[in-house]
Amino acid sequence: LFTVTRELADCPWNSESKLLMIGVQAKNINYDELPASNFVFLLDVSGSMYDSDKLPLVVAAMKLLTENLREEDRISIVVYAGDDAVLLDGASGEDKLEITAILDGLEAGGSTQGSAGIKTAYELAEKHFIEGGNNRVILATDGDLNVGITSEGALTDLIKEKAETGVFLSVLGFGTGNIKDNKMEALADNGNGNFSDSDSILEAKKVLVEEMGGTLFTVAKDVKFQVEFNPEQVKGYRLIGYENRLLNAEDFADDTKDAGEIGAGLRVTVLYEIVLPDSEIDIPETDLKYQGDSEIKSSDEWLTVSIRYKLPDGDESQLESYPVTEEQYSGDPSENLKFAACVVQFGMLLRDSEYKGSATYDSVMKTLSGLYCVKADPYKEEFYSLVKKMD
Repeated sequence: LFTVTRELADCPWNSESKLLMIGVQAKNINYDELPASNFVFLLDVSGSMYDSDKLPLVVAAMKLLTENLREEDRISIVVYAGDDAVLLDGASGEDKLEITAILDGLEAGGSTQGSAGIKTAYELAEKHFIEGGNNRVILATDGDLNVGITSEGALTDLIKEKAETGVFLSVLGFGTGNIKDNKMEALADNGNGNFSDSDSILEAKKVLVEEMGGTLFTVAKDVKFQVEFNPEQVKGYRLIGYENRLLNAEDFADDTKDAGEIGAGLRVTVLYEIVLPDSEIDIPETDLKYQGDSEIKSSDEWLTVSIRYKLPDGDESQLESYPVTEEQYSGDPSENLKFAACVVQFGMLLRDSEYKGSATYDSVMKTLSGLYCVKADPYKEEFYSLVKKMD
């Protein structure tokens, strides 16, 4: 179900450490082979969505998605502001003109009664439920809920209850400024779903067209990643980013603990800064692979990457493991790793991280300028433009 790549190289901002990149990609599925979809578009049309990078962008994004719908797909549209309303109830994906006309007629105004819209959307999803199909609510909002259930805790309780219906959730965040990422991410985490931000039509196309499978078709749920380091080979490590995604070690094998969902073809990249055996590190006293087994501990394995997941309709998890040794080290890292290192350095510079070492905007610019992948990929080129502004 997963392809896992591992690459080691010298750390560009710290000569005393190494940089490990772990790439995980879920199995790709051809769109024509995907099961029929039962989508409910849940669209925020409140006053906070008035800006050009909010409701107008939502409309443009939903039109992009509509172009790819098939006859067997079922589409409903629910909008909410001060109250909620059903604008389309289980139409065929072939009815593109009707769907587009409804989208073109949307206007922003009023307060934000998001909880009522969520309840109505799930009711429609259950009404048109397709056995063996892809049943999903697609929520497009800036997360600024101010009427009805508004607290993050109460909203997540509502979503947890709805998640038991077998309907998955995709949350699409739109706009900048007052966008409430925390609420949207919490909804996705608790609703067997995923969360994506879009602030341009290019980003919306990436999320809903180019990466449609990863955004809208779940191939595994409650997916957990664990990286366990061998203290004989690695004395120190630092996970870069993902601070709000950490699990306790004992939760990894606990199937009752909720975790994230992975869509078809979705790619996840994780980076670690590693210090070799001239540094100190505390190893937790847990029942792990390298604890106590002297034969494994003295092997040439630096670490092991483990993935635990459940199938979309399953309750028991499956386990896959991938060791990393010095064989993954390269004195000339790939363009993928070089680009990822640039993204990491840029983030550390923006946050003035204590770990930024010798990183500068200028050094990031110089590395990016020499990468072919930046010139060939419009999204990476957009990142280059952002770094150039800061430089």
